[in-house]
Amino acid sequence: MSSSLSGRDTTRRQVLARTGALGAGIAFTGALSELFAGTAAAQSPGHTGYGPLVPDPDGLLDLPRGFRYRVLSREGDELRSGEGQVPSNHDGMAAFAARSRGRHDGVHLVRNHENRANGRIPVPTVRGLTYDPQGKGGCTALTLDSRNHVRDERVAIAGTAVNCAGGPTPWHTWLTCEETEDKAGTNGYTKDHGFIFEVDPVDPHRTGAVPLTAMGRFQHEAVAVDPRRGVVYETEDAFERPFGLFYRFLPEKPLGGTGSLRAGGRLQAMRVPGVPDLSSIQETGACFDGIEWVDVPDPLAVETPIRHQDFGRGGITHAQKLEGCYWGGRSVYFVSSFAHSDEGSAGDHYGQIWRYDPERRRLTLVIVFGPDTDVRLPGESPDNICLAPSGGLMVCEDGNGAQHVYGVTRRGEVYAMARGAQNIGTPEEPEWGEFAGVAFSPDGDTMYVNCYTPGTTFAVTGPWRR
Repeated sequence: MSSSLSGRDTTRRQVLARTGALGAGIAFTGALSELFAGTAAAQSPGHTGYGPLVPDPDGLLDLPRGFRYRVLSREGDELRSGEGQVPSNHDGMAAFAARSRGRHDGVHLVRNHENRANGRIPVPTVRGLTYDPQGKGGCTALTLDSRNHVRDERVAIAGTAVNCAGGPTPWHTWLTCEETEDKAGTNGYTKDHGFIFEVDPVDPHRTGAVPLTAMGRFQHEAVAVDPRRGVVYETEDAFERPFGLFYRFLPEKPLGGTGSLRAGGRLQAMRVPGVPDLSSIQETGACFDGIEWVDVPDPLAVETPIRHQDFGRGGITHAQKLEGCYWGGRSVYFVSSFAHSDEGSAGDHYGQIWRYDPERRRLTLVIVFGPDTDVRLPGESPDNICLAPSGGLMVCEDGNGAQHVYGVTRRGEVYAMARGAQNIGTPEEPEWGEFAGVAFSPDGDTMYVNCYTPGTTFAVTGPWRR
C-alpha cells in the first residue's frame, strides 16, 4: 500500500461558510482534479456556484436566480401512452439524444421507479415488457422535444422490484438495477429478483424484460461501463453486515450492442489486499496498487447471498452503502454514501468517492465527506452523482430535513444548486423527498433530476456555462 495527501483538508464548517451553504449539511475533504482528468469537464474551469437559492413561489423547487424549471411528470398523472398512471418513487435516470432525420432533436429520458411490494402506484404491466406480474417496479421512458416539452411517456419495463439506480451503456441503452434479493414466494413475487435488466428507451420491446443473470443476483445499486473494454462495474447497497461488494462483469461479447450482455460472462468481486473494509481508510489520496479480482462462486446466489460466500484465502473487501457509480476519463468512480461504526463498519464517514484505474490496477480514495468530530448527521450523504458540463460534480443528497442538489467545483467548493421546497409531511413534522437521478442533456443545457416522493421529474435550465 502507498498513500499520500492530495489537497488540503477542510472541515465541514469551513467549507460551508466559504460557499454560503453553512447549515446545509454536506462537506468534504480532498482535491477533485483527479476526478476530471481526461474528461470533457476538465476543459472547463470549475466555478464557485450560482448564488443563493431563491424561494419558489409555487413551493416545488428553489433555484439560483436566472434558473428555471419545468415539471415534466408527476406520479399519479396519466401516462401519455394511455397505459395507466405515472408510477411512484422516481429514482435513477439517464438522458440520451433523440434523433430525427439524422439530427439531434430532443432527448430520451429513461427513469427508474423504486417500488417495493407495497409501492403506492405500480408500473403498469404491459405485454412483452413485464418480468413478474407481481413486481411493482420498473422504468418509464419520456421523449422530449428541443424545448423540453413532453412528446411521449410510456412504460419501458414492468414487473421488476426496487429499481434503484443503474447506468447507461455506450450503445445508448439503460441498465436498470433491482436493489433486492427477494426470491419467488417472498412478498408475493412469482420469480426471483435481484437482477439487472437492459432497457431500450426508444423501443423497449427490443430489449423486453429479460434478466441478465450472469451479472449476478444481489442488492444492485448502480453500474458503469468501460467504453473501451466493455467491462461493467457494479455496486451493491447491502443494508447490514456483511456489507456490499464492488464487482466487475467480464462479458463474453464486450461492446456488442443491444442484447450482447445476454451472452453471459464472468462476475468477479474486488479484493484490496489487507483492507477488508473500505471505511477504515480515512486519508484522502490513499491509493492501493495490485487490486485483485476474485471469481464469484455462485453469481445467482442460489443458497447464499454473494457477500456471504466463501472467497477463499484473503477474503474479500466490503463497504457500507455502495451506491453511485460512473465512468470518467479512463477510470471508474464509485460512492460509499456513509459508514457508521456503531452499525458494524470499521470507520465513520459521511461519504467516500473512490477511483479505480483498470490499467494500473490502482484504487484511490479521491474524496471523503465529513463527519465533524462533535456532531453526527448520518442521513446527510452523497447518493446519485454526475459530471456537470461546466466542470465539477452534481450530487443528490439523501438525508434528513430539506433535500438539496449540491454542486462540487473542481477546486473543492460546495454550493447549493437546488432545494426541494415540497413539504410532504405536516408543519409540525415536515418531510422532504430526496433527490435522485441527476443527469444532463447531451448538449449540457438542461439538468434533469427527480424528487423521489412524491415522484416528480424536473428539467432545469439556466446559465450553466456562466
